Amino acid sequence: AADSKPQRRHPALPLLRSSHCPHATGGDASLPGRVQLHRQRGEACLPCHGSLPRRRGGKRNRVTQETWLWNSTLLVVSSDNGGPEYPGGGANNYPLRGGKLTSWQGGIRVNAFVSGGFVPVQMRGKKLEEYIALADWYTTFCSLAGVEPFDDRAKAAGLPPVDGLNMWPLLSGQNLTSPRTEIPLSPGLISGDYKILVGNNGQAGWTGLQYPNSTNPRGGIDAKVTCGEDGCLFNIRTDPEERSDLAKTQPDVLQHMKQRLAVWEATAFNPDRGAQWPKACQTAIEKYGGYWGPFLP
Repeated sequence: AADSKPQRRHPALPLLRSSHCPHATGGDASLPGRVQLHRQRGEACLPCHGSLPRRRGGKRNRVTQETWLWNSTLLVVSSDNGGPEYPGGGANNYPLRGGKLTSWQGGIRVNAFVSGGFVPVQMRGKKLEEYIALADWYTTFCSLAGVEPFDDRAKAAGLPPVDGLNMWPLLSGQNLTSPRTEIPLSPGLISGDYKILVGNNGQAGWTGLQYPNSTNPRGGIDAKVTCGEDGCLFNIRTDPEERSDLAKTQPDVLQHMKQRLAVWEATAFNPDRGAQWPKACQTAIEKYGGYWGPFLP
């Protein structure tokens, strides 16, 4: 008798879906009323995360799970940064400090999970506390696909190699610790249990469990901490909310962190990306009905 299970005839197929829902609802009249209400308050990210993934992705996930594809699927869901807590941002990263566009934990520590039949049974439902940086996903996917993350064309163009590390041994349970022990920030560095911040750091405050609220309906934290060149030091393992600056009480650790930061800064790649051009936004609004499209003359 013929095998009823379809045979895999194609190589791995990577799929990427970047949802802009957390930024704005786009005025979709089909969205639940609570989303429209929250949108007026600048909080679209909160209810939107709870409704649209189920509405848009639920059926697709059910279909995938009912087919043989699910057994060879690795599903990765990750945010890119914390919610904005600048004035008018309306997000809430409680209990962490700060938000988007900052290097406080509220701006860089985000939710992520992996799923799919490809995840080893013994790892399903487990919570990991190890470091994974966003750049590590690329290198991890390359390893799973059996290709090198090195790019000859990029090297020929003078670009540096990728900084990502392969996280599959950690995610699959082969290793108990992450190969990543340091995460460079802008401005600052995480190394082991410690974080150093330098320069000026905005959104330097904390929200409550319910926020924004009637005291500050549109949200926003105006507080700023000046760490300067000397730096602010935090132990983010024992103090994830970054309430205690250890710079004065642990000078040896601070000096070590400054040395490690200098090593990373020496290889930082920050090309000239050009100036902002309002024509791009104007064209999106006037010509494409609020969507990005070609705008060069």
